[in-house]
Amino acid sequence: MSRRRFLKNLGLAGAGLAINPLKSNEQPSNLTPSIKNNPLVISTWIHGMEANKGAWKILSQGGDALDAVQKGVAVTENDLTNRSVGLGGRPDRDGRVTLDACIMNHDSRCGSVAFLEDIQHPIDVARAVMEKTPHVMLVGEGAQQWALENGFSKVDYQVPIPQVQKDYEEWLVQSEYKTGVNVENHDTIGMLALDASGRLAGACTTSGMAYKIRGRVGDSPIIGAGLFIDGDVGGATATGLGEAMIRTAGSAAVVESMRRGASPEEACFDIVQRILKKHPGVDGMQVGFLAINKRGESGGYSIYNGFNYALRNKDQNKMVDAKHFKTWNEK
Repeated sequence: MSRRRFLKNLGLAGAGLAINPLKSNEQPSNLTPSIKNNPLVISTWIHGMEANKGAWKILSQGGDALDAVQKGVAVTENDLTNRSVGLGGRPDRDGRVTLDACIMNHDSRCGSVAFLEDIQHPIDVARAVMEKTPHVMLVGEGAQQWALENGFSKVDYQVPIPQVQKDYEEWLVQSEYKTGVNVENHDTIGMLALDASGRLAGACTTSGMAYKIRGRVGDSPIIGAGLFIDGDVGGATATGLGEAMIRTAGSAAVVESMRRGASPEEACFDIVQRILKKHPGVDGMQVGFLAINKRGESGGYSIYNGFNYALRNKDQNKMVDAKHFKTWNEK
């Protein structure tokens, strides 16, 4: 797609028109060989900088992308100051912290856990589900039981942690639930990596919305919604209001847009427009996508400003501000 055509589509989006930015005769991206010897990792939000550092230790030594994303997001799961990932996250309305995670490789092998309690690294359990079972997803008590039977242990500290428990008790006074744009109550870490051999992988992990209805599961552990990888094309991950990604199979849709020829940024833009069309009232609803193709190109796009992502390769280690459709508080 030409830059001129992409800018024209941006103008059409501003006019509220539906967009199909790809021509039927454009060549699919899977005709282009994977890039090699130039590893890359990208991940959502500022906590992605430390997560990328963990992933880069593996990628820079020629390691596998799947190992890299698992170890990378585990860094964020370990951070008990993070209020949207891991056991430092905010609880549901019943005061229980529940965790969701998934992982996927270039061959579309994947594993997922949801509504998991008291396990330090749900991403490790997700990979074990992928490798040791014939299933993709385990949830709730069954997921915890399986994890304990397969070598994982419950944490030996208070969950929620004391500060989070205090915040929860203060929230109970009003028990008001609402989301906010770029407020850390519904942000995951999603990570995508390309290794030196040209293999792609992705991982996503979260503690979900703060004070959600008990039992609620968002997009993060759902293959095709919060994460999708196709080694012939690329990968995508999502952040923000999970219900919007589930309703549109958002990450899978981004990958399919890249398959038809869109760049990562264009593909993320395309699916944001689809979500806007399906959700006419978007005030307070942030949605952001991050994508990478097998040529090592990356990009992101969001409804509102404020979504950024961490990027690391041989030459760069930085935060990137994603392009967006609307400015928050815009009248």
